[in-house]
Amino acid sequence: MRDWLRVAPDGRITLTLHIQPGAKRTEFAGLHGDALKIRLAAPPVDGRANEALLKFVSEALGLPKSSVSLKSGHSARRKVLELAGTTAEAVVRCAHAE
Repeated sequence: MRDWLRVAPDGRITLTLHIQPGAKRTEFAGLHGDALKIRLAAPPVDGRANEALLKFVSEALGLPKSSVSLKSGHSARRKVLELAGTTAEAVVRCAHAE
């Protein structure tokens, strides 16, 4: 399995992310060390980047926003998300990360 993606026994998926806020556009950007990199067009001000991250990931995976939660890294570039209602294969396919 990949370092940035873990699957719990209950099926929840944990993603380790490296976030680049203030980018030209929002997109998956490959790997950054042991984390999946995501560029966000939103600025890191007043939680806007965190909101944009949750929205982007939920829309990319076709999940309701309530199925994506920010577990750690609220004010850091390194963040941990928890996902419910999807598979590891779907996440990897969506992120195009090997």
